[in-house]
This record gives sequence, C-alpha cells and structure tokens, in this order.
Amino acid sequence: MVATTDICDANPSLLKTGELRVLLPLFQSYGKRRAFHGPVVTVKVFEDNVLVRQFLEEEKAAHRGEVLVVDGGGSRWCALLGGNLAQLAQDNGWAGIVVNGCVRDVDEINECDIGVKALGPSPVKSQKKGEGEKHVTVHFAGAVINDGDWLWADSDGILVSPSQLGC
Repeated sequence: MVATTDICDANPSLLKTGELRVLLPLFQSYGKRRAFHGPVVTVKVFEDNVLVRQFLEEEKAAHRGEVLVVDGGGSRWCALLGGNLAQLAQDNGWAGIVVNGCVRDVDEINECDIGVKALGPSPVKSQKKGEGEKHVTVHFAGAVINDGDWLWADSDGILVSPSQLGC
C-alpha cells in the first residue's frame, strides 16, 4: 500500500484544489491492519447500527476491498461497531472501516484482520431502529466524503479523493 505521506508529497496540486482531502487527526486505530485503502461506501446513522450491520453482512464479493465510512454524527455515547461486526467485515472482505463515532469490544476488534479508525471506545451498545441513509455524501473531520471516493488510512492519517491515486 502507498503511504498517505507519499500520496500527499506526490499530489500537492490536488491538496491545494481540495481534490485530495485530509481528515482531521481525530481517530484512533483498531484491528490488525494499521493501513488500508479502497473505494468508499458511505452510511449515515445516529446511535443506531442496523444499517452498518446490513452492509457488513452482504456477500463477500459485494464489497471486497472496499472501505465502509460510517458517519455517526460524532456521537461518543454508544458504539456503532463491535467485535461481531468487525469479524463480519473481515470475513466478507472489507478493507477497513472509518467510524465518526465509537467502537466497543476493542480487544475483539484488535484480533480481526481489518483496519478500523474511530473516535474512541464506548461500552454502550447502539439502538436498533434501522434509521439512517446509505450511499450518501457525508461531512466530518473537516472533509467531504462521497460514496465511491477512494480512501487511504495509515498511522499518519486518512486521505480521500474522487479517484484512485498513486505516487
């Protein structure tokens, strides 16, 4: 995988125009994969992870190598991802998950071969109402993220672009 630092160094004009966006450094890393990248699938929810589960349960071929971006409104009250969902994500071929919200079952997530970035942990489980939106543009951590964008995440940060980039 190409490092986020190398992508930034090789694409200064895209940084200047905003075609390459850098998320604010608000996220903690979980899971065995410290670096991941892929096309983005978005979901917007608030303290309810039913739609998150629906995406992660889909067949392996449906989202192989993709990154699920969950805009949880920045809530730190409850977790939108736990150990069981992280295991589903690993088993179904997701590259990683970025959560603008919290996770729980941190020790279980850290045993999964998947990359997860989230604001932090919360022991409280989410509601199960099924409310939210799939495949929508989300805005958090100072960046706009569209369904279908490309995302790169590693120890240095998280980047988003409308197209796949290299160095």
